[in-house]
Amino acid sequence: MMKKPWSTLLRIVTIYAALQGATAQVRPFGIGVIVGEPMGVNGKMWINDAAAVVGSIGWSVGGDRIGRDDSYDHGRDRWHVHIDYLWHSFAVFNMVERYPVYAGIGARINSGAAMNASLAIRGVIGVAWLPLSVPIDFFMELIPMAQVSSSKGFGLDAGVGIRYFIP
Repeated sequence: MMKKPWSTLLRIVTIYAALQGATAQVRPFGIGVIVGEPMGVNGKMWINDAAAVVGSIGWSVGGDRIGRDDSYDHGRDRWHVHIDYLWHSFAVFNMVERYPVYAGIGARINSGAAMNASLAIRGVIGVAWLPLSVPIDFFMELIPMAQVSSSKGFGLDAGVGIRYFIP
């Protein structure tokens, strides 16, 4: 049931990204790792000078902080997939190196509350460091979210990571 809307959304985002010029980075696509909640593989595709689509696939460790009866899954790992649309501001820090502050919105699906699949709407706020001399970025972010299924509630994820931008 839920598969068709997400498939359609993914197609729309992919087509939009392909039609846009990616000028914020000389190398528009980066892949790397994220550590925190979740831990896994992370990718970023710049769409224009200020916008990007970011996604991760991996696992969450420990209990679900949003689950039924506010209970934990007693340390069982859960799979995790998310996709976010981010807007960047390069004007916050006036430095030689680039430190964009970003915010965005997205969605998360994981094996969630009591190991039932769960869907959450994510807000994303973060800061990145894009060194001028190497094609990488370091980032850290906080993700407040509202879980809309299987149990309703609010949670907060956080992560740090690094990505290499592929030529």
